[in-house]
Amino acid sequence: MLSQTTVFLKRGVYVEIATVVWVLIEGTVALGSGILAHSLSLVALGADSFIELAAALVLLWRLSIEARGAEAERVENAEKTAGWVVGIALLLLAVYILGAAIHELWTRTGAESSVLGLGLAVISSILMPILSSMKRRIGATLNSPALIADSSSSLVCGYMAWTVLVGVALTTWFGWWWADSIAALVLLVFVVREGIEAIEEARGLDD
Repeated sequence: MLSQTTVFLKRGVYVEIATVVWVLIEGTVALGSGILAHSLSLVALGADSFIELAAALVLLWRLSIEARGAEAERVENAEKTAGWVVGIALLLLAVYILGAAIHELWTRTGAESSVLGLGLAVISSILMPILSSMKRRIGATLNSPALIADSSSSLVCGYMAWTVLVGVALTTWFGWWWADSIAALVLLVFVVREGIEAIEEARGLDD
């Protein structure tokens, strides 16, 4: 009979594989449709997808190491590496969002509607919170701060999908050209906070 740790390790691997598959699709479609629609929040969603991809691959590596019965020291090193990757990736995303939002507000560039992008955002707004909840539960069971941080990254991705929907809706219905940029800036609170927390966890492992 498999131990609880083994069962949750396998679940974690499956969840990260599902994340990798979806964010590849999400990132490609969101970037393409966002560029065509001049939507910062949609482009940011695409950029976040590839950051999420990097984080998911690192977490997949970290979980696979423990699943193969690696020594505790190697698992801890993998955990630390995963935490740094997730944290730095989130902070880089924050820098991009801030710069792009300021540029759009300065040039008064509003988002246009994109049926493909909106459809993607609807799916992400539902799927990513579900994946986030699963990662958080598995991470808590395995005592993996990096996996819990990755769950926050997935949740941010879900938040970003909602800002895409809200931003485009306000621009389309009320002509608020600045709504997309403001919605993206709101995300900075979540992105920066989660990035700092992930790095602090990794530094804690260093100490």
